[in-house]
Amino acid sequence: MSYTELNLEDLYLQMQDDLYDGLKEEIPEQVQEALRRGQTPQEILDGGLVAGMDIVGVDFRDGILFVPEVLMAANAMKAGMEILRPLLTETGAERIGTAVMGTVKGDIHDIGKNLVAMMLEGAGFEVINLGINVDAEKFIAAIKEHQPDILGMSALLTTTMPYMKVVVDTLGEEGMRDDIYVMVGGAPVTENFAREVGADAYGRDAAVSVEIAKSYMIRRRQKLAQPA
Repeated sequence: MSYTELNLEDLYLQMQDDLYDGLKEEIPEQVQEALRRGQTPQEILDGGLVAGMDIVGVDFRDGILFVPEVLMAANAMKAGMEILRPLLTETGAERIGTAVMGTVKGDIHDIGKNLVAMMLEGAGFEVINLGINVDAEKFIAAIKEHQPDILGMSALLTTTMPYMKVVVDTLGEEGMRDDIYVMVGGAPVTENFAREVGADAYGRDAAVSVEIAKSYMIRRRQKLAQPA
């Protein structure tokens, strides 16, 4: 399909629809068309990709969409981001925040964590995804390097869950605990467990995790904006 006949508003709506349907071939073409029309990378990110992923997030939370559909949407988003990311870096576009994420040591499950990472990117975060089997040293090194706002840890095994506390305690020992918002999640993780290990928040699923991360960044911005 040629997108040249669509007006700009319809082009963005088409992008949101195709993102929702996980059509990863179409998204890059639409991104290129929007760029040709003089739209900035940030405008395309906000008006097309983030707006589309917001709808996906709401429908995922409400049980209308399920993990396979959300992964397809996230992959379509990724295809668009491959074009936009270098351009956003060039223009110094403002990101909502930065998150370092990983599945903790001993655990090799990453579908849920990757889903959260993709949806956070969809919400405008820069995400440093450390992958699976991440030990405390690797988390600390990434935090020192990237200075993120949020640390996200995932575990799918009851045997690896306690390692989250090791990471939080190590943050404390390094004097870094107060500088970062720690979120934990994964099938066996609970609100109570999150409190016990010293985390700031528990993300029940990807949609909730993104909402928590966004609301934290809003609170943080408001706090920073207040006169001392």
